[in-house]
Amino acid sequence: MNSVTNLLCFVLGAAATAAFVALLLPSVPCPYPIADVGIRKLNTVVVASDDDGLAEVLRSASMEDKTVILAFVNEAHAMPGSLLQMLLDSLRTGVRTEPMLKHVVVVATDPKGLERCRRMHPLCHLLSGANGTAPNGSELMFYDKDYVDMMWARNRFQAQVLALGYAFLFTDLDILWFRNPLLRIPVGADITLGCDNHFGANPYDLDKAANGGFVYARPTTASLAFFRDWYEARTRWPGENDQVVFREMKHELAARHGATVHLVDTTYFHSACEAWKKFNFHEICTFHAACIHGLQDKIDRLNAVLDEWRQFKAQQLLLGANSTALTY
Repeated sequence: MNSVTNLLCFVLGAAATAAFVALLLPSVPCPYPIADVGIRKLNTVVVASDDDGLAEVLRSASMEDKTVILAFVNEAHAMPGSLLQMLLDSLRTGVRTEPMLKHVVVVATDPKGLERCRRMHPLCHLLSGANGTAPNGSELMFYDKDYVDMMWARNRFQAQVLALGYAFLFTDLDILWFRNPLLRIPVGADITLGCDNHFGANPYDLDKAANGGFVYARPTTASLAFFRDWYEARTRWPGENDQVVFREMKHELAARHGATVHLVDTTYFHSACEAWKKFNFHEICTFHAACIHGLQDKIDRLNAVLDEWRQFKAQQLLLGANSTALTY
């Protein structure tokens, strides 16, 4: 009996000592708290697994601060001379933008698009669930069901990237890059979106017309919750795409989650929707062929702008070392 009593006392004493020591030890934070929170919060939206190799692709493309650049492509847009090639060409000819190519992940929505992407770029990823029947985006209207489904698949994928702990800068293929747009995005913004029409001096005025073709998001608690509820809100507006639902929900979601949402200034991120507004090659970061309908019309306009940019660069280089036009 005494031996049992002595053993019980020993066990209780050891447990008490361990608890006391644990209280004295400093707490060690989780190394990836945002990603963990994001996966749990978004578990109804995304599957946080690496069955399709996404995590490895993101690690390969990541900047030092865990930012990646994303673009979506289908078979038609990955053809030689089409939109993907134009986006990559603009990065090669921009002001110190060529090194950013190694951070670009091109997400293919169909196997043929993946095959063609790999002929142009080393970091291509097939969208999970793609089955080869992805729609030809050049032939779809905004309210076509296939188009709407693809936009929500894109939104869902962006949420998955956030849940894995990465910030992303998403770019539509009909955007030319001339300078690093990250230099024009406020460090305090949780989410930044493109803008079709920019008015007023307040970049946080959500009444501006946002465009989901250019999106930057950090993996913060606010942005993760924003994306979760944005995706889930699609059922409240059946048949509408993500941009329409954003327009309806932006004030509510920003207030509910305390998300800082920034809309870019079209002085630096020009939109063809503002056809009346002449852009300046001395300061422009991107040119978006929004509001131009039809694939060939987009390609023609982007080719013209890219040719103008090359001429501008050549003229500025002739000015010599005193020129400040290409230092930004």
